[in-house]
Amino acid sequence: MKFAVIGGTGLIGSQVVKKLNAAGHEAVPHSLSTGVDVITGQGVEEAVTGADGVVNLTNSPTFDDASPAFFQTSMDNLVAAGHKGGVGRFVILSIVGADQVPDLAYYRAKVLQEDILKAGPIPYSIVRATQFMEFINAFMSWSTEGDTVRLPTTPLQPIAAQDVSDTVAEVAAGSPLNGTLNVGGPDVHPLDELGRITLNARPDGRTVVTDDTAGMFAAVDGDVLTTKGDARIAPTHYTDWLT
Repeated sequence: MKFAVIGGTGLIGSQVVKKLNAAGHEAVPHSLSTGVDVITGQGVEEAVTGADGVVNLTNSPTFDDASPAFFQTSMDNLVAAGHKGGVGRFVILSIVGADQVPDLAYYRAKVLQEDILKAGPIPYSIVRATQFMEFINAFMSWSTEGDTVRLPTTPLQPIAAQDVSDTVAEVAAGSPLNGTLNVGGPDVHPLDELGRITLNARPDGRTVVTDDTAGMFAAVDGDVLTTKGDARIAPTHYTDWLT
């Protein structure tokens, strides 16, 4: 099959392109750098026309109140172009528990993205992943003051980007789910513990202090960002990824 991978030069997109091509498909990466702008619509029809499937891995440039508008416009443009071009399947990557964190604008925006796809005319699959291991250091940086990292005890289930890419590529090549597949890492840790594990493996002079009011994850209630039920569990452990 031929796939248009929108956001195909990013962390996940570039790996999905490689995996699909290695499996014998034709996956073409598209992004701003290749002349495709999902907001203005420039190059979108040309990118998706003739593709059997669209894999949309674009992301909002901000995590604030502007993010819903990004996903509304980008999805409207992509779904319309895909329907016009006869695309037979559409895949997006979302977040486990996104609908359980209404206080965060970015999570509301991801739910909006899902809803637009579900309401559209194209058979679809949604992959919801837990927080990427690659982002743990960024989470720590957001709440660092001097040599102190303040982190809440919010339970997270970190997953390696490589494992996310494996799942997205597999789902894209399979029959449309017309539903959602949840995938998470093999272990659940409180975020403050993840910070300590990280600094134990990669010491940089900082110390973690537990603070349940610190950072964006303070708005998360309980373990809603971890997988439940029949979710797929990826193989890579955070401690192995760190080393």
